[in-house]
Amino acid sequence: MRPLTVFSSCSDRPPVSGPVFLRMFLCIIGSDDATCHAETFAKLLKNIKIKLICLKKGLVMVHKPKKLTPTELLMKFLFITAGAILAGVSLELFLVPNAIIDGGITGISLMIANVTGLPLGIFLFVLNLPFLFIGYRQVGKTFALSALYGIVVLSLTTGYLHHVEAFTDDKLLAVLFGALLLGLGVGLVLRLGGTTDGAEILAILISKKINISVGQIILIINVVIFIVAGFILGWDSAMYSIFTFYIASKVMDIVVEGLDESKSVTIITSEYEEMSEAIMTRLGRSTTYLYARGGFTKEDTQVIYCVVSRLELSTLKSVVQEVDKSAFVAVEDVADVYGGGFTKKGAH
Repeated sequence: MRPLTVFSSCSDRPPVSGPVFLRMFLCIIGSDDATCHAETFAKLLKNIKIKLICLKKGLVMVHKPKKLTPTELLMKFLFITAGAILAGVSLELFLVPNAIIDGGITGISLMIANVTGLPLGIFLFVLNLPFLFIGYRQVGKTFALSALYGIVVLSLTTGYLHHVEAFTDDKLLAVLFGALLLGLGVGLVLRLGGTTDGAEILAILISKKINISVGQIILIINVVIFIVAGFILGWDSAMYSIFTFYIASKVMDIVVEGLDESKSVTIITSEYEEMSEAIMTRLGRSTTYLYARGGFTKEDTQVIYCVVSRLELSTLKSVVQEVDKSAFVAVEDVADVYGGGFTKKGAH
């Protein structure tokens, strides 16, 4: 074993790279500056930069986050600005004048604005402030700053447009175009790491306390908001609001996740080698073998796993039928796919 290296303080410790799971350092508290003893790493992993921070009672190791370039930072805030402005236009020129609300903190703000007649931007900013503080504590500084910027732009936009005449007084048109612009705007903000509503932060905190998913909590919150809206704004407005929320959610999903929906496919066949070769040849998609054992036959086999786009699914099914008509195929939705050259065009 190599001798221990002694550093007078943590600031003298040079940055190193290495796997987190190695037994690698022991910190002994001796004075105001902790004297740190660290064994030399057994093996180093390339391209993993690690920052060592010496605390009062130990040594904490964290991965150094990648900083955005000035161009990336500018593009991020430009898109957040555009998204927040679109959402503000939707709220003030389509939804608020027609007594239609959205879900979450935005929905609560819309109800209060309709009842009091005060500018919507005031309530959007004030009601979201506590959740921004919670987001800063629970999620991180970058998220909190992005969310704060998005909410400020949204509040200023709605304040500026408060006295502008609505585009239409037809509630059906207001629902369709208002939801479209709202989903597009909020989707852009979410895609760039920000938010315009603190309800999701609240849902995350509640889900940690009780055994309910974040999506279910948001649904419960919005159901309560729409019921209250029915008593305050009338049941017609509440029902229009439900459709607005649904359409905006779908548009937002398209903006965040994209139109090119992906599918994961699991194939069980005795002709796995021929099947895998056919998929790679016809679709240009890589496949993975998963070792498995049949529950009924007790025989060892290999399962094929691959991910294809929605448009490629029908071609994949045709390939499976050509190779083995008795093959078992399971298809599932995939929330997101990146890396591994997946976006490469298939060889159809």
